[in-house]
Amino acid sequence: MKTSCSKCQSSDAVEVYEDHEYCFSCNEYNPNKGKVVSFDESRTDRDNTTYSAISSYRSYPITSRGISQQIVDYFNVKMSVDKDGKPESHFYPYTRNGEIVAYKERRLPKEFKVHGTFKNTELFGQAQCAGNRTLVITEGELDALSVAEAWQQTKGRIFPVVSLPSASATSHALAQRDWLNRFDTVILMLDNDEAGQKATDYLGKMLKPGKVRIAQLKRKDPSEVLIADGARTILQAVYDAVPWSPSGIVVGEAVWEQFVARQNVESVPFPPCLSGLNSKIKGIRQGEITLFTSGTGSGKSTVIKEVVLSLLNTTEDKVGLISLEESVGDTAEKFISMQLRRPINDPPPLSQEEIRVGFDKVFGDERLVLLDHQGSVGDDSLIDKIEYMALLGCKYLVLDHITIAVSEGSEGLSGNEAVDKVMSDLLKVVKRHNIWLGLISHLRKASPQGKSFEEGKLASIDDIKGSGSIKQISFDIIAFARNLIAENETERNTIQFRVLKSRFTGLTGNAGSAIYDTNTARLKEAGTFDVEAVSI
Repeated sequence: MKTSCSKCQSSDAVEVYEDHEYCFSCNEYNPNKGKVVSFDESRTDRDNTTYSAISSYRSYPITSRGISQQIVDYFNVKMSVDKDGKPESHFYPYTRNGEIVAYKERRLPKEFKVHGTFKNTELFGQAQCAGNRTLVITEGELDALSVAEAWQQTKGRIFPVVSLPSASATSHALAQRDWLNRFDTVILMLDNDEAGQKATDYLGKMLKPGKVRIAQLKRKDPSEVLIADGARTILQAVYDAVPWSPSGIVVGEAVWEQFVARQNVESVPFPPCLSGLNSKIKGIRQGEITLFTSGTGSGKSTVIKEVVLSLLNTTEDKVGLISLEESVGDTAEKFISMQLRRPINDPPPLSQEEIRVGFDKVFGDERLVLLDHQGSVGDDSLIDKIEYMALLGCKYLVLDHITIAVSEGSEGLSGNEAVDKVMSDLLKVVKRHNIWLGLISHLRKASPQGKSFEEGKLASIDDIKGSGSIKQISFDIIAFARNLIAENETERNTIQFRVLKSRFTGLTGNAGSAIYDTNTARLKEAGTFDVEAVSI
């Protein structure tokens, strides 16, 4: 059983045994605090295992993990078997001054127990390491065996590799800091999870600057890599290891690699009716947030739906739409009308079969994913729902609108703090899953003097409602407006666009206009517009 440590405060580093407790993080040993037995109490023959008896146990290849007899013997790993001769436990030796003083037992599949005096032991495999050029550190003994096996298979020799007892046992490494710093290069190949990341950051700070490199794995740990991808993949991860840097600091080749990646980023064009935006911001890119803002009734829903339909037509990716002011039924009706290029409720009436044709073209392949909020976003975090849609494969997402997202994701915060929290969380989702996120934002109430936004006034950045984080975190900001009260119908239905920010191109200014065709329920390009007519 695992529990917390009263000394170092680690939440799960203490293993409780029948007659003692041991903390794998700070090495605290409490001989009189044992409460439970970690393994099946019915196996009395195994409970009575003694440290002195383990050294006489035999060893076998770990075939399920691709580990040969040679590697098992090299690291002095011992094993016990059940009455049918099947492996039951692995015993990994731990040394002090090169002499074995303890064994860490792994009762298959994954229960642990210590035999002998574990306090102040060296890292697993340390006694086998020679030289001072390059060393690999893993998070588990089996991972260390996997790295050694990979080198033996491909190079015919065993690469210097050691293991921490666990990700939380960084104190073992701290005790061996001087020994670790003897090596020119220390490559960390820890588990690809949160605990492994914390251990990586700790070790990176603990060792001398410039010494630590990170081997990036596409699977959880080296053991999985060896089984699934083969020995050469582990070697390549060592060769490709990148310098560790705190807080995302990058230098040299890492800067070049990110520059090349940025130059090769794919941009998906806006639809033809919004072609003026393409000339300013060069389209839509994954890993970015684009903010759309306008006055009430200016056509935000229509503009966004044109973007969604275009993404469905020009990519093979899923697209997610979260319309918090619109029911799923209303959303479906508008998309079907746009696809059929006529409002489906206008006369003459359409048959169900005709409507179904439009529905199937938009929703039939299930690439358009909607959130059914049923008038309320419920108890779960809206941020979680957005992340879930990303996990479903949506590479493009639209949230309409950010104000409701703030009320859902504020966690007791209010005002600008709530906005900052939600925008930060949204950016994390965008970067974690490499998606494009389109956000709808409302505007502040316009001054009583001069035009209102509903009279065609185009917004400035300062008109955007909410804290500065909305404007700062967004990569692109697109403002648009139409004169809802114009006497001329064409003017009433014309939407004018202006780019207020573009991090990718740096270009801003007027970006053309589009006119809403009431007969087709679609926007069409209307060219440039008179700056004087929309002056602010």
